[in-house]
Amino acid sequence: MIQKQVHSHGYRPEDAIVEIQRREGEHNIRLEDVLAKIEEVGDELALLLIGGVNYYTGQVFDMKTITEAAQKAGAYVGWDLAHAAGNVKLELHDWNVDFAAWCSYKYMNSGPGNASGCFIHEIHHTDPELPRFAGWWGHNKERRFKMEPDFNPVQGADGWQISNLPILSLAPYLASVEMFDEVGMEALIEKRDKITSYLEFILHEIDKEVDSTFEIITPSNPSERASQLSVFLHGEGRSLFDYLMKNGVITDWREPNVIRLAPVPLYCSYEDMYEFGQILKAGINQ
Repeated sequence: MIQKQVHSHGYRPEDAIVEIQRREGEHNIRLEDVLAKIEEVGDELALLLIGGVNYYTGQVFDMKTITEAAQKAGAYVGWDLAHAAGNVKLELHDWNVDFAAWCSYKYMNSGPGNASGCFIHEIHHTDPELPRFAGWWGHNKERRFKMEPDFNPVQGADGWQISNLPILSLAPYLASVEMFDEVGMEALIEKRDKITSYLEFILHEIDKEVDSTFEIITPSNPSERASQLSVFLHGEGRSLFDYLMKNGVITDWREPNVIRLAPVPLYCSYEDMYEFGQILKAGINQ
């Protein structure tokens, strides 16, 4: 996506895209390395765009600190929150984030292919000259059918919509959002941290009982992770993942040898974590 955007503006990706690397032998990206890279690029930095929660390791970034640093360098800041929405507490307005986008089918429970979401900070709402890809549904509702030649955006994030929303698909999404509103993120986060720590405990206990070695590459600090533990399975391969799936465990495989586990607080129980541990142990010993 980023490469194609760069191409569309006449630049080469190898010249315009700056990637932040993990240190050799480490699984997670250090905050100080992100900040150092921002300072290194300096006023050449036009946009900072990374995931608020790393999809591979489950690392949660300090979005507030990174946003401040990038904007100090004169850049816009956007966050990919596909693995953060419904998973971590977000204060995008207070963090002064310029924009963010996310899908709704992961932690928001709306189903694959459903509507995405976006946040546009209110400081950009009243700037009709801000370059954007304009669409029919982002046009001023009062003048939409006037068929005027110039784009007249709706005030707010709605002004960035391209087309009308899929109403039937939004029905389950609405039910999910209502549940989030009823339960509240504070309660979800409290259970999230406990159930993830319990799963971590189970993995360490099973590691003592089997020949294989587990390496949890997600940060152990609860403030740097959410509802995810990515486990590097030394000595095990894709066959273990297949065994888990055949025995009712819905998990995710990532090359070269990582299984992502998501103990989602809204519908996963502590008993589920225990049962998973027993299935995992049986799969390793088969």
